[in-house]
Formats: sequence, structure tokens, C-alpha cells
Amino acid sequence: MTTVARFDLKLDADDKELLSRAASLMGTTMAGFVRSAAKEKAQTLLEQESRVTLSKRDFLAFNAAINGVFSPNPELQGALTAAAKVKRA
Repeated sequence: MTTVARFDLKLDADDKELLSRAASLMGTTMAGFVRSAAKEKAQTLLEQESRVTLSKRDFLAFNAAINGVFSPNPELQGALTAAAKVKRA
């Protein structure tokens, strides 16, 4: 079963007229038009925010780091050694 949540919105007269005209052109109600436009904008924004965009220089540095030879620093090497000892025990 779908749960329906209510959302009230106050508009000035000019904005209401604008939305009403746009909704009419789309053949839908104002509520349907606003719901559709808000959902589309929200999805676009969330999609943009889930991406990481790098400059070419930063991409090359990142790519080199993940594709380069890995050598753990002394602290990590110590932790790996300790973990191996615990595993054997």
C-alpha cells in the first residue's frame, strides 16, 4: 500500500499564475506539474552530488596512485604483521 504524505506550498499570485499556465500546457494539474518538476530537479541534484569531478591533473594523479605499486608505510606494515600473528594464534 502506498503512503500519501501532504506538502502545502504558499505562492505569490504571479508564481501561481506561471505554474498554472505551465501545468495547463502540459495537460496536468498544478499539483501534478509541481510534483513532477520538483522530483525531476531533486533527482538531477542528487545525481550531480553523487559524482566526484576531477580536473585532468587531479585525475592523472589519482589514476597513478591507484594503479601504482603499493608499499605500506611503517604503521600499516606493523598493523599487518600484528593481524597476521593474531590470525595464526
